[in-house]
Amino acid sequence: MTDRITELADQLGQLSRASSATLATAESCTGGGIAEAVTRIAGSSGWFERGWVTYSNKAKAVELGVAPELLRAGGAVSEAVVRAMADGARARAGVTWAVAVSGVAGPDGGSPDKPVGTVWLAWAGPQGVIAECCLFPGDRTAVRQQTVEKALSGLIRQMGVASNKKL
Repeated sequence: MTDRITELADQLGQLSRASSATLATAESCTGGGIAEAVTRIAGSSGWFERGWVTYSNKAKAVELGVAPELLRAGGAVSEAVVRAMADGARARAGVTWAVAVSGVAGPDGGSPDKPVGTVWLAWAGPQGVIAECCLFPGDRTAVRQQTVEKALSGLIRQMGVASNKKL
């Protein structure tokens, strides 16, 4: 992982400590990369609760409570599924924030509708769930790395929005 990812994880830790926020992750295409980045930060045990790597559809359903109908309707790489993953992680971990990712990292698995590099991300917090679809360029490593960066920067952004709404 990059120095940029470590910087983002450190910034996230500072924000979490300052606001007494807690975090959980629900990951598919990153295979635990977001949780790994977060736990690089000394003291992360004070604000990082847990992470799930739910690579299969069965794991998404069993571990996070994603409805099988959502998985059948739009596939694992869809807005509905990633929103349900984030909601499920937040509720099951009892945390302030959760981030979820599901995507096609490649080199295989892409389709015309969901080419390699397609990743859905969702951030669940006190104000609800925000989701975003990205199309990241590059090989499998690059897609995964960009996804981790986006997940962390999105958490930082959403935490800032939430703290401004409290003022």
